Amino acid sequence: EIIWTILPAVTLVFIALPSIRLLYLLDEIINPMISIKTIGHQWYWSYEYSDFKTIEFDSYMKSPNDLKNSDFRLLDGDNRMVVPLLSRVRMMVAAADVIHSWTIPTLGVKIDATPGRLNQVSFSSKRPGLMFGQCSEICGANHSF
Repeated sequence: EIIWTILPAVTLVFIALPSIRLLYLLDEIINPMISIKTIGHQWYWSYEYSDFKTIEFDSYMKSPNDLKNSDFRLLDGDNRMVVPLLSRVRMMVAAADVIHSWTIPTLGVKIDATPGRLNQVSFSSKRPGLMFGQCSEICGANHSF
């Protein structure tokens, strides 16, 4: 009976030690230049820059009636999020109602926004420009828009 008790315990220790090492190595130790809190709502996103003076705004998709010739249909928003060039950005993402997905393919960033959970992603913009993203989760009736 001693062998049946000690052998599984030793096996668990051998499994746990490499796992603890991997958890330590996966911890992000970057010092971001800016942190942005992003909250997904149905049909819009809320952004908060809290590192400097608290700046909060909502970004809604532009309606077809408000589009200019240079705007992209179903992609352009009324307020754009601005990030500094060649700087580390920490994005903290959550949702207020249903599961959303904050995605900007040009930056290679995709993170799920889940109600009641705070997720974090780090990225840096290596080139200037206007980049668009879309929600890639089934977040409601007008999901495709």
